[in-house]
Amino acid sequence: MADKHRINFEPVDIEMEVGEDEYILDAAFRQGIHLMHGCREGRCSACKSFVLDGDIDMENYSTFACNESEVDEGHVLLCRATAYSDCTIELLNFDEDELLSGVPIQEVRTKVAAIESVTKDIVSLRLQPVEPTTYVFKPGQYSDLKIPGTEDHRSFSMATTQSTPEQVEFLIKKYPGGKFAGLLDDGITVGDEIALTGPYGSFTLKEGHVLPMVFIGGGAGMAPLLSLLRHMNETDNTRRVRFYYGARTPQDLFYVDEILELGKGLTDFTFVACLSESMDPPPLGEITVEDGNVTDVVGRSETELARTEVYLCGPPPMVDAALELLEANNTPHDQIFYDKFTSPAFE
Repeated sequence: MADKHRINFEPVDIEMEVGEDEYILDAAFRQGIHLMHGCREGRCSACKSFVLDGDIDMENYSTFACNESEVDEGHVLLCRATAYSDCTIELLNFDEDELLSGVPIQEVRTKVAAIESVTKDIVSLRLQPVEPTTYVFKPGQYSDLKIPGTEDHRSFSMATTQSTPEQVEFLIKKYPGGKFAGLLDDGITVGDEIALTGPYGSFTLKEGHVLPMVFIGGGAGMAPLLSLLRHMNETDNTRRVRFYYGARTPQDLFYVDEILELGKGLTDFTFVACLSESMDPPPLGEITVEDGNVTDVVGRSETELARTEVYLCGPPPMVDAALELLEANNTPHDQIFYDKFTSPAFE
């Protein structure tokens, strides 16, 4: 059995146990401590922290996320850090209200309930929890789905909420050569079992916040934004929402009727379809349609981004472009929410 050590987190004064056979972030997940994180693969810097005392080693991480000089100073990525003694760690990025309100990680055996194409390259995959029969998560979070027949996994956001515990929906983009997505055409069928682990991510609504909200999405990034929207409708949330969704053509839009219906239950809601390959796009019923990339449309439509909370999910280039836009508009970092896990197409 691996040796155990104690981790004390500052400045929040939280203690937990960690084994030498697990990463510190995984130990936190196991104990329901909701540390900030993103990719969980050492590629982003969401979980970057500072070691005040103790023996910690890091492995398999990107120097873009934590460079050599930072490592020499004592910085670590908790998703790739193993403790070999009792340690004191200063958290550099945390939400004190959520630290102890996280949902513990679950391992769930599921079976495929439905597979449905919603566009030419996006599939709705619905899974039914079998053991346990309920999967607990917060709207906006994501899960790891094990690729059948392998030890590999892929990360996908849930599009549903706890109002449908019998089915969990994922929206998955089919990339050429994608190991998981490729099986959705030929390899995974209704009734097959898929192992699920989660939930992960900090892309959740913050209780008590009142600022207007801007959603920016593209591709399968629809999933967590739809989960948030469904949750807001179910809980009679009164915050203003502007939802900008980027697609190439009108044929790449989906779930629009449901989005508009959900919006009717909110106090102030607008959905804007941003079409990058459709010059002078035709009217699409009740939908507001703009031509151009989604970040360009947001840039010319939202004049007070610094006074909003912004939720981003989509292909990494879209997220990067949106972050540049928000930086240029002086949007405070604590008003920007996204989970930056990479897809196989961007590895």
